[in-house]
Amino acid sequence: MTPDIFLSYNREDAATAKRFADAFAAEGLSVWWDATLRSGEAYDEVTEAALRGAKAVVVLWSPRSVVSRWVRAEATIADRCKTLVPVMIEACERPIMFELTQTAELSHWTGDAGDRAWLAFLSDVRRFVAREVIAPTVPLPPQTVEVPPPTPAKPGERGEAPSLAVLPFTNRSGLPEDEVFAIGMVEDVIDALSRQVFYRVLSSSVTARFRSGALPDLDAMGRQLGVRYLLEGNVRRVGSDLRVTAQLVEAAQGDILWTQKFDRPLAELAALQEDLIVEVATNLGVQVYRQELARALKKPDDLTAWELVTRAVYAYRQMTPASMAEAQAAAERAVAIAPDYGVAHATLAMARGLASFWLGSDDTVDRQRITTHIDTALGLDPENPAVLAYVGAALTFIGRPEEGLRRSKQAIQLSPNFGFAHYACGSACELLGYTHEALAHFENFRRVEPQSPHEYMVLYRTGRTHLRNLDWLAADGAFKQSIALNGRSALIHWESAIVAQKLGRTAEARARLAEARSLDPESTLPALQETLKRGHGGSPALEDIQTLLIELWAAGERAA
Repeated sequence: MTPDIFLSYNREDAATAKRFADAFAAEGLSVWWDATLRSGEAYDEVTEAALRGAKAVVVLWSPRSVVSRWVRAEATIADRCKTLVPVMIEACERPIMFELTQTAELSHWTGDAGDRAWLAFLSDVRRFVAREVIAPTVPLPPQTVEVPPPTPAKPGERGEAPSLAVLPFTNRSGLPEDEVFAIGMVEDVIDALSRQVFYRVLSSSVTARFRSGALPDLDAMGRQLGVRYLLEGNVRRVGSDLRVTAQLVEAAQGDILWTQKFDRPLAELAALQEDLIVEVATNLGVQVYRQELARALKKPDDLTAWELVTRAVYAYRQMTPASMAEAQAAAERAVAIAPDYGVAHATLAMARGLASFWLGSDDTVDRQRITTHIDTALGLDPENPAVLAYVGAALTFIGRPEEGLRRSKQAIQLSPNFGFAHYACGSACELLGYTHEALAHFENFRRVEPQSPHEYMVLYRTGRTHLRNLDWLAADGAFKQSIALNGRSALIHWESAIVAQKLGRTAEARARLAEARSLDPESTLPALQETLKRGHGGSPALEDIQTLLIELWAAGERAA
């Protein structure tokens, strides 16, 4: 039977694991936590089946589990399956790839069923257990922009995108035809990864010398190739299937950051090979981005322009007044360090455009500054997918969504697996009322950036698009999913409250209202009305949205 909960822990924490298992069982939840032997190179089949089948994977972080290869691997698979519910049972520094995942703090908990922190964590676990489980591109003519000669950044200040080497895949079947497939697999994966925008990939000719013979240690290999990450893999036959296994390794520490198996029927392999390549590349691309994002966020000072842009994009996507200010500040620092860096100008235009849109600034001078950064970015780097997508978002925010859509589609043409380009296209389509195309782009984002740390943002825009279609129930589901992934944006709570009120769930609407006001206590009714008017301009749902907002606000005032 599929368990409700899979308990991941280090063997030395067995006593604490038993405390959690007993407490979950007392609440009527089924738990898989058998102390299966963890030796050898692969998961025991029973353990892996329980891990992948569980509705919630509770990972107990401690100084012992954070260095456990098995616990980290289990947490990685759970994160990929969207079942990860981590908890701190002892003070420690979590693996960097999980620093951005909300983690409960229960290091004090001794088993008290009435403990508030335990009850909050139990509520989170129950929520997981209860879950059910593009138009043609029109190229723009070249644009000539007069850009003043920039002052180049000093050596090292701009910074470089992280680098990755794909090592030759091992043919574990020993069959000649599989050797050809393994070589072709590496070539195709490199080609697919090269379309990403967050890192650079070495060509296969650089790593071909590692095809035979013993491999050096990973740290030495990373230094020899000049890369931060290594992708290694193998192919082998399993019954009537061909299995491709890939894992991402941080060269300096040798840590396995991500691992996954992909199975395809041999009879269908020719037809499915392209899908298999895309699946490997898209999953890997998100993992590298998450690693670099966590690295940039943890670094306290001495930041390069590239790292500042990464910080700015992360803050931009949090959608709070404070994060908008953070995004602008980081992007401004990036431009100051590297004034000839097109992506920095595009990021600053996007950050300022978002603030102008949501905060209601009609400052003509500010709009001109945004336009200047847009023109500068396009003049410096007109073929860069990140520049085009960020410029597309900025154009949409300053009232030029048609042009924003064209620029974002150019980005997709250059880099089909760049999720933000799909998000920018979807956002422009939403405001233009092209709801079918908007939903398609948002779905494409989720396809090319699976388990992205910014998926909540796409779900929010998906809910808004459903509202344009007057599909309140679908909007309700999208908003709830968005909040479950990241509940820090008051605006999403406001819109979720409005939808709940429309659906007759008054108590839920008022609870969302209270949460929204606690997140943004400075909000006023007129300001919210203006924000929603801009966000839903031209939507057939706008009148209802405004009426429901007034009702909710009045109810909140009476309750206060």
